[in-house]
Amino acid sequence: MRALILVMDSVGIGAAPDAARYGDEGADTVGHIAEACLAGKADNASREGPLRVPNLLALGLGQACQLATGRTPPGLDVRATTSQFGCATELSKGKDTPSGHWEIAGVPVPFEWGYFPRTVPCFPADLMRRLCAQADLPGILGNCHASGTQIIADFGERHMQSGEPICYTSADSVFQIAAHEDTFGLGRLYDVCLTARRLVDPLNIGRVIARPFVGTPSTGFRRTAHRRDFSVPPPERTILDIAESDGRDIVSIGKIDDIFAHRGTGRNTRGDGNDALFDATLDGLDGLAEGGLLFANFVDFDMAYGHRRDVAGYAAALEAFDARLLQLLDRLRNDDLLIITADHGCDPTWAGTDHTREQVPILVANAKRAHRIGRRTGFADIGATVARHLDLPAPFHGVGF
Repeated sequence: MRALILVMDSVGIGAAPDAARYGDEGADTVGHIAEACLAGKADNASREGPLRVPNLLALGLGQACQLATGRTPPGLDVRATTSQFGCATELSKGKDTPSGHWEIAGVPVPFEWGYFPRTVPCFPADLMRRLCAQADLPGILGNCHASGTQIIADFGERHMQSGEPICYTSADSVFQIAAHEDTFGLGRLYDVCLTARRLVDPLNIGRVIARPFVGTPSTGFRRTAHRRDFSVPPPERTILDIAESDGRDIVSIGKIDDIFAHRGTGRNTRGDGNDALFDATLDGLDGLAEGGLLFANFVDFDMAYGHRRDVAGYAAALEAFDARLLQLLDRLRNDDLLIITADHGCDPTWAGTDHTREQVPILVANAKRAHRIGRRTGFADIGATVARHLDLPAPFHGVGF
């Protein structure tokens, strides 16, 4: 008897009831991708035609979309399923990665995060002075809201010449620092981020993110898999903490360890891209002890395609993930529980480059019987269900389904 939570990062299925407060009324990551595919607007060298995700559909993705929005996205017709399926609306006030994951793990975020204003410069002058002094920096570049790929294209060459790291933010509660792995150094970048983490704590900033990149002005720059998130810890005990206290085996895949500030995350494996993360998930499941918990994040949907508003790339990533699902389903024991969900949306057809406030799917494989689990208020029902399955003490929040 084991449990797995797989988070398809940003795979939202329709605007949350309060989406208008965030400027996201009408956002629908999966629905709009499916529409673009049917219209031929998401065709490229890697894929063409309608969105093809048969394994996710068999787990109830189409029905979950219909529950969330009242309509079924084109090509994702409702079909018979042997699984439980539903959708959930976030209780936490943000639409960021930590809030979504913590709530999945049983801890909604009860407070407002701190954010940086949409001004240039966006960071307080005193914060930048102290960062430069304490981290021994000649200065910083950027100091604005920006797309991570665009800002390294804009400032990468100057950064290599000056030694000034590139600092920027987004609509999330983040302070991001980009630097070249070779000319600046990966270890030094992490050290600068640790300094920044201490300095932004009074501002209630959720994450400081190291964004290393490589390349040259002539060949272009690209971000690497050595990203690290320096997060504040969850304010209460998560399902990971509960499992650790009970002596359970825990495997975390991808950036789960960073999201939870390395608390209760057990043995962590990283991977460069969704395919490598799926390999790590399969390996992690093979070694997961009886009564253990595996928690995985698949970041490409969000980082590589959602934020870059790449509809074709997002569609291809969904199809690639779906194609590998059978490998995982075939390895499940009869008494294992697999829940596939998401943490927020990032509609690649939406304006801007930020996350979108959306409902998320809940797809339950190996369920004892197939039925709707309905529209859930809060993601914490997922953590409560996992606790019940593993016979662990229940988290303070959430109702198991």
